[in-house]
Amino acid sequence: MKRWRRISAVWLSLLLVFVMVGCGSTPNTGDNPPAGGDSGKQEADFPVTLTDGTNTKVTVKKEPKRIISLIPSMTETAYALGLGDRMVGVTTNDDYPAEAKKVEKVGDMNIDEEKVLSLKPDLVLASSGLNDKKTIEKLRKLGLTVVAYEPQDLDGVFQQIRDVGKATGAGKEAEQLIGKMKKEKQLAEKVAAKVPADKQAKVWIEVSSDLFTAGDETFMNELITLAGGKNVATGEKGWFQASSENVVKWNPDVILYTHPDKKEKITSRGGWKSIQAVKEGRVEHLESNIVSRSGPRITEGLLQISKAIYPDIYAETAK
Repeated sequence: MKRWRRISAVWLSLLLVFVMVGCGSTPNTGDNPPAGGDSGKQEADFPVTLTDGTNTKVTVKKEPKRIISLIPSMTETAYALGLGDRMVGVTTNDDYPAEAKKVEKVGDMNIDEEKVLSLKPDLVLASSGLNDKKTIEKLRKLGLTVVAYEPQDLDGVFQQIRDVGKATGAGKEAEQLIGKMKKEKQLAEKVAAKVPADKQAKVWIEVSSDLFTAGDETFMNELITLAGGKNVATGEKGWFQASSENVVKWNPDVILYTHPDKKEKITSRGGWKSIQAVKEGRVEHLESNIVSRSGPRITEGLLQISKAIYPDIYAETAK
């Protein structure tokens, strides 16, 4: 009897061990996150090293929690990547999204470097073309991590978004955003593909009432071309001021403008009543911030241009 009791005790002990091991080693099939996890979200790998628009290798040592943006396009990019709760400083020019207006201001086009430093950012987003190079250099000498870009085309915007995503641990969100933007680009290209080369509309675009416009090697020229239009200012490089007589001579089929003047003020200019676009009422206003900022809304601007140039084809294609 004693021997039987000892055997029973041994078997009971083994049974308890098996039960405890079984409970403690239940495999994770992937349907449920590990205990203490966050639905299986992958943690970003840091440090991250990038070569930015100043041709500088920048290392972000750890995932940034306090971010400052020195340019509206970067602010829009940060918010589009879901980083709004990390923004501790923007400029007075940052008006989108609305939440950005409530963030501490660090200047306008002239940046208050001491203010930036006082906010203790672990990442500063800037423009290598629009922000003063001396400002960027000074912030770096003060020990701040600064990444700066100035995209010259849509591919450059996609790369900027991808790199900001890497630098902030929002790589997945960056790829999702780029995917959305590429679909918008593809829609504009589908509209353009339906227009025969000899039927493409001649387009004049003005960004100020004194007739500053976009020539070759500009973002705006790329958008007009992607939308299937012919920029009448092709042949001139960069941004330049055209004469009223030249616009009349170019005789555009469509006039696009981004400044605040009323349409009537444009159509009543001397000699402009002979322009085809004026005769047919093809004078359209575009929202400047959407079509000119090299950020996540630029492909929305492309679609605005596409719709303005070919409204019927756009409506049919976008169904």
